[in-house]
Amino acid sequence: MTTHPDLGIDDRPMRQAMLRGWRRRCPGCGAGPMLNGYLKVRDNCPVCGEALHHHRADDGPAYLTILIVGHILAPLILFVFIEFRPDPLTLATVFSIGTVALSLYLLPRLKGMLVAIQWSRRMHGFGLAA
Repeated sequence: MTTHPDLGIDDRPMRQAMLRGWRRRCPGCGAGPMLNGYLKVRDNCPVCGEALHHHRADDGPAYLTILIVGHILAPLILFVFIEFRPDPLTLATVFSIGTVALSLYLLPRLKGMLVAIQWSRRMHGFGLAA
């Protein structure tokens, strides 16, 4: 790890933290689970004790989920409709299920990633005390 040039503190690698967050693991150690349930962030990592309660993910994961799912499924639904001309009810049903499934898959992973980014950049309460 390198040190912060001004303060003499260790840098926290963002790429590694983001990958750990995507896996819903502690951004510090990568071993402990970050989430307690589907979306609730644990107060502390059960393995290394890193404080995680400082996060301010708020609506960010939901916005990113909508952005990603929309950009994946909107062109796909257009392509399927133009090429195969399925019954509109079938198309709506299949893509509604796909939208919900993809959203449920992405939401906790994006939340973990945003918390990990905040941790790696020492944002909010993840600051210099650690």
